[in-house]
Amino acid sequence: MKKLRLHPCGNYKERYDEELTIFETDFGRVSMLIGLVILFVVIPWISSSYLLYVINHIGIFAIAAVGLNLLIGFTGQISLGHGAFFGVGGYTAAILSTKLGFPFPLSLLSAGIMTAAVGLVFGLPSARLKHLYLTIATLAGQFIIQFIFVQWESLTGGLQGIILSRASLFGLSLKSDFAFFYIVFISLVVMLWIAKNLLRTRYGRAFVAIRDNDRAAEGMGIPIFHYKLLAFAISSFYAGFAGALWTHYLASITPDPFTLFLSVEFIAMIIIGGLGSLTGSVFGAIFITSLNEILSLASEYFMNLPALAGVALTIAPLREFIFGLAIVLFIIFEPRGLAEVWRIIRASFRLWPFSY
Repeated sequence: MKKLRLHPCGNYKERYDEELTIFETDFGRVSMLIGLVILFVVIPWISSSYLLYVINHIGIFAIAAVGLNLLIGFTGQISLGHGAFFGVGGYTAAILSTKLGFPFPLSLLSAGIMTAAVGLVFGLPSARLKHLYLTIATLAGQFIIQFIFVQWESLTGGLQGIILSRASLFGLSLKSDFAFFYIVFISLVVMLWIAKNLLRTRYGRAFVAIRDNDRAAEGMGIPIFHYKLLAFAISSFYAGFAGALWTHYLASITPDPFTLFLSVEFIAMIIIGGLGSLTGSVFGAIFITSLNEILSLASEYFMNLPALAGVALTIAPLREFIFGLAIVLFIIFEPRGLAEVWRIIRASFRLWPFSY
């Protein structure tokens, strides 16, 4: 009598390590490989200089957004100081490069470490504060750091800022958008890989447990204060590293960009992209950066038309309104963000041509 061979009709997991795999199927691995080829081979060669400039900004802000998502989306610790931490990384890299002659890679790592130390300091209130009170504490940190950027002129240059020489790596100049594209997106891929693997460890599981119910997590023996501080440090490291990249890319830094509105932009990125989703952080960075550019181009277009110059003057103040409206609309209609939209699209392709 012939034995029947049973074929699995789904992805069934028999061990815990299978649950923690990044790619469940070979199709996922091949898709990621194709995506990396498109990212590193196709996009930089077909993009104009201006488009590369925008894409580089998206990559830099995506690194910072991933760090903030680790803190808010995965650990549940709300911070309104991420823009200031981004600036700490930028100023640290600028000071180390201009005054101490640090090479480009070492200045990036040092900026990340310094910002992580600053993040630890401002994460100390998380020992006793939660929710709105912790938000106010981090907001105070935003204003304190912003004040230091402006007033400590001997170190930061005050309102004049700091001018850097163009970054170089192994003797190769990185002054072009094309060259810096590879630095930015190799950094982004590595940072995403580190974050993804971090979430697979006991540290990542502890972060999620604290987010879901910190009292239950403490009851299970998780030292929640230590893990909260660790989340602040890791999040700040990502922000500082991204800020250092941004400063080297622009070859200058001033206090103007590192305001509360920048922190709000980072929060908008992870809310619109999807809280608790690393992919969503990238989607959010794409959305917010593109929206900024569209509004800037629209304002510039109307300024060049004398009859519509008044319209351009109304677009700039509307930026905050548009960002707020986008956040509210996503919270109402798609609270899981663009990451959930992407998941639905992928699921529809898996089922095509059949549907539920």
